[in-house]
Amino acid sequence: MKTGGLLKGILMSVLLVGGTASVCAQNEALVSSEEKTLLEKLSGNKRKIDWANMNIQFASSLKASFINREFDEAAFRVDRIRLEILGAFHNKFSYHFRQSFNQYTNPNIPLDNLSGSVELAVVNWNVSDRVTLSAGKQAVQLSGYEYWVSAIKVRQFSDFNNAIPCYQAGLNVSYALNPDQTMNFQVTNLRNGALEDQFMYGLPQGVERSKVPVLATANWDGFFVDRALQLRYSLSYGQLAKKKNIFYFTCGNVWDKKPFLGYIDLMFSREGLDSKGLLSGITVDEEGNGTTIQNVNYFTTIGNLDYRVNPHLNLYIKGVYEQGGVYKETPGFEEGTYRRVWNTQLCAEYYPMENSELLLYLHFLYKNIHFTERARLLGGENRNEQRISLGLVYTLPVF
Repeated sequence: MKTGGLLKGILMSVLLVGGTASVCAQNEALVSSEEKTLLEKLSGNKRKIDWANMNIQFASSLKASFINREFDEAAFRVDRIRLEILGAFHNKFSYHFRQSFNQYTNPNIPLDNLSGSVELAVVNWNVSDRVTLSAGKQAVQLSGYEYWVSAIKVRQFSDFNNAIPCYQAGLNVSYALNPDQTMNFQVTNLRNGALEDQFMYGLPQGVERSKVPVLATANWDGFFVDRALQLRYSLSYGQLAKKKNIFYFTCGNVWDKKPFLGYIDLMFSREGLDSKGLLSGITVDEEGNGTTIQNVNYFTTIGNLDYRVNPHLNLYIKGVYEQGGVYKETPGFEEGTYRRVWNTQLCAEYYPMENSELLLYLHFLYKNIHFTERARLLGGENRNEQRISLGLVYTLPVF
């Protein structure tokens, strides 16, 4: 496929996501052969491509799992396959498209009208040297290193990050305060599809759906000490259902100076309805029926230290502490802590070739899930999980 055709396809996809494309008859061409493309109009009949890249991200592993220290299963697994296309044109515009082949795909998503397997479909416009406008499906501007680093580099996410629907259709305005500090102001959907997809146990009695299920986020990024110290802080607010809101405070504090990479992430949410389902899951009975708990909060702390021994070997240790509870009593659910999770990881990564994305890794996970007495009365059962993974990760550059 020619690059110009690829660009036109991506631009048309984003226009469809935004709802700006008109409906045409099935047998009628969307763009006639004589009509100028958007790129040609912007560039004065010249197809000016600044750069364009395509890659395929692949991760696979052999995992041996244990539950409560008893062997459960060993199997091969394809952890991640993603197709990524990104580039820029006419000096002011760039695009980013990414599709995951590990995501459940529903072609009839009613809210953003896009398959759930598409993570990114966004076009960026550099309005000026300081202002950039981004439209389409994009990453929600929450903060934290684990949240923002490429998922191909994460062996095990925290429960908090694993439960966030982090790619949503919306609009973002980025303003560069100076070369090292940026503010982002974003409005996105809170969910991709139907209300039942977000609250699998339904809305509690008397709670009505939101007619404006959006999330507003303000984010600040800063780089200091010759860009070795990276700080990222965000506040978000949105409406899950009528009179049931959600609030996020998330931050990432990173030190990245060879041979060390260390970070501490803090993530907090207060939710009128349990959008993550981590607490509501304890109410599920043998028939699969459960209740969406109201007035919950979650708090997560993530600490990580990488040490690059040499160009071929990287070691890291990672720890996660998570807590979830009810901040305001409702019938059947008293105020207090319900769930605590400890997560410890050790990993050795081997890079056979220098300056290559190919790596082999050996990863150890220990995870303890503890429910308090009030949660155990609702059906919560303590357990610990262990996993040993031997895997391969490769980002294959196509062009």
